[in-house]
Amino acid sequence: MLRSTRKIKLGQVFVGGGEPISVQSMCKTDTRDTRSTLAQIEQLAKAGCEIVRCAVPDTDAAQALAVLCRKSPIPLIADIHFDYRLALHAVNAGVAGLRLNPGNIGEQWKVKDIVKACAEQKIPIRIGVNAGSLEKDLLAKYGYPTPEAMVDSALGHIRILEDLGYQEIKVSLKASDVHRTVLAYRLMAERVDYPLHIGITEAGTSWSGTIKSAVGLGSLLFDGIGDTLRVSLTGDPVEEVRVGWEILKSLGLRDRGPVFISCPTCGRCQIDLIAVAEEVERRLHNLPNKITIAVMGCAVNGPGEAREADVGIAGGKDQGLLFRGGSVVRKVPQSELADALIEEVMQLINEDNRREL
Repeated sequence: MLRSTRKIKLGQVFVGGGEPISVQSMCKTDTRDTRSTLAQIEQLAKAGCEIVRCAVPDTDAAQALAVLCRKSPIPLIADIHFDYRLALHAVNAGVAGLRLNPGNIGEQWKVKDIVKACAEQKIPIRIGVNAGSLEKDLLAKYGYPTPEAMVDSALGHIRILEDLGYQEIKVSLKASDVHRTVLAYRLMAERVDYPLHIGITEAGTSWSGTIKSAVGLGSLLFDGIGDTLRVSLTGDPVEEVRVGWEILKSLGLRDRGPVFISCPTCGRCQIDLIAVAEEVERRLHNLPNKITIAVMGCAVNGPGEAREADVGIAGGKDQGLLFRGGSVVRKVPQSELADALIEEVMQLINEDNRREL
């Protein structure tokens, strides 16, 4: 059961309050290069990204936001540190949200100016606590970035905004290790009802980072904690979106794109199942349609899994049975299995599309 939280709005996307858990990413381009940044945003949106964030390190980057916000197909959040003027530029440019920690902005009048501008445009602020950049007084108090220290930091930033009468807030508490991150979010979920942006920060490369993110975010989501997420990987941000969706799909929290089922193979398998499975996933992973595809290798579990899927194959000796909707369509030689499966998937999708017209 999802934790009950307040609802905020980022452009056309609602976060919290029982709304679907949204998938975010962050551009890895130079924000000042609007052409490259827009191209990456469009790639992310095509992959299913619903909210995108851009770093705003200086005035030139802030000024580029006007073009980016006008042309972006998804809500854009400006990532601001230290300089309140960059936040004001971002608000004027039309961003859907800010990521900043008010305690790092300086004098209270600067924070007040930001809050006033955000209130006029109904722009939410994400307080983003990172274990690697906690305040010195908290490090002295706790000894190192404990989950308690992270929560203490977030509550301090929240108080600054609440004292100014602002509650359009979401919160993140990220560390690079799973255990500390999960404990921090669990503690925070007991203290506030603001929506939580979850993620394992600096999780690593696509391989190790995917595993850490799946374990950490999966643990939180299974507990009903998390209103929006970002998977942080050292690599193509499109991969972050793909992993985020797979995590949500595996828990039955969102549906987008194919669900792939494939067996690990064993000594009973008599086709090159690995090659077939990899080719099918490579060619179909960008489909937005909800469809279950099974690639199975032998007669033990293969027919059952293939029959339960929308479209599937069950391998035999140098060939396989092609299933659709629970029935055998035909036998297919190994060399044609991937093509036959993909052709059947596309035919099913086209028929479904025609029925919807």
